[in-house]
Amino acid sequence: MATGILCVKDNTVVDGNGQQVVLRGAAIGGWMNMENFITGFPGQESQHRAAMRRVLGTQKYEFFFDKWLENFFTDADAKFFSSLGLNCLRIPFNYRHFEDDMAPRVLKPAGFKHLDRVIDLCAARGIYTILDMHAVPGGQNPDWHSDNPTSYAAFWDYKDHQDRTVWLWQQIAARYKDNPWVAGYNPLNEPCDPEHVRLPAFYERIEKEIRSVDPHHILWLDGNTFAIEWKGFDKVLPNCVYAMHDYSTMGFPTGDSYKGTPEQKESLERQYLRKAEFMVQNDTAIWNGEFGPVYADPALDADAETINQDRYNLLGEQLRIYDKYNISWSIWLYKDIGLQGMLYTNPQSKWNKTIQPLLEKKRMFWLDKWGRRPASEPEAALRPLLDWIDRVSPTAKLTYPTSWNTELHVMRRIHEKELEELARSFHFDECVQREGLNQILKDHARASK
Repeated sequence: MATGILCVKDNTVVDGNGQQVVLRGAAIGGWMNMENFITGFPGQESQHRAAMRRVLGTQKYEFFFDKWLENFFTDADAKFFSSLGLNCLRIPFNYRHFEDDMAPRVLKPAGFKHLDRVIDLCAARGIYTILDMHAVPGGQNPDWHSDNPTSYAAFWDYKDHQDRTVWLWQQIAARYKDNPWVAGYNPLNEPCDPEHVRLPAFYERIEKEIRSVDPHHILWLDGNTFAIEWKGFDKVLPNCVYAMHDYSTMGFPTGDSYKGTPEQKESLERQYLRKAEFMVQNDTAIWNGEFGPVYADPALDADAETINQDRYNLLGEQLRIYDKYNISWSIWLYKDIGLQGMLYTNPQSKWNKTIQPLLEKKRMFWLDKWGRRPASEPEAALRPLLDWIDRVSPTAKLTYPTSWNTELHVMRRIHEKELEELARSFHFDECVQREGLNQILKDHARASK
């Protein structure tokens, strides 16, 4: 049983008895907010769904996605998650499940069907949930994971986008205001406000608006520029936890390999402390809302075992840092098709076999930014263009967000039975466990207990 709704006391999260609760878990990314590298489609979720609807027709489209959402997380997943000692599932979702752009401020009750189900499954296993609006109207950042096809974060320039986001959060908060297993609300994932003042102002506004319907739940507030910096923040809001995202370039194909040198360990801790500077200075609770390497594929990388061991070692060192500072964390991510998840779909599954030709094309054309692998053909084709842009417009690479530069800037005749088989590819019983990763998480999940 949960002992009351979690809240912030001084610089810690506590339960109803005043006992400290350190939340450690993972995000179910790619589920209610689909991402291209997680499930294999190109582009953004709304484009993918529109294409699926055109190909399948509305009836089969709705049948498939209902089955897919059902299979992606079941009681078997919650049981496994709990067995590792993890106690919090971050649930990213797209606002489009609950509101339509052509019918703004009209709540879609069907959007809660699977969200309620997973919250309840987790509660039954003693797992808290944090609700994360990963995609908001207009897009809070320019990336694919906010379902933004424009590379323009319009959320910041249009008050109506902000008003709709506030309205939707009030509907959600009203629904879960008495649920002690909901650990709180993550209003914006990885916001990117180039003026640095509109994000703190929006947080002040939404804190008041959510509190008007739910005065008790914690707000988990991401920093600016993909949750890595705090320029423009000058006050701490009540009952809020401030959140960073702490990815290391050493966990990705284009970064240096992690070898555990003293310099690399110092660099990891220095990076963490830089991102946590605002929280440390203001003595607030800290949440690392995303981190984690991607992993090599033995079918594509001859030295995959060595690469992945280096990345497990990197992850272990990061977790030792988080243990040292006793912070809450949520690794990215729980389940995917094989790049980063704690579980991944079987390479021989119906899903993987169906999309394999598309995956090969995506690799060939560098269509996914996340986990992009070095490749000679696109390098030869695109490098002259990138060099030309840098030469004729050298300021292009300086466009906000500063972490960007100019380089980053099949189912028509399938029947319902086959659609159900595709959806079941993501069921726990059909997936492969990434045992090295899961053992590390299990070791550190109980570090403060």
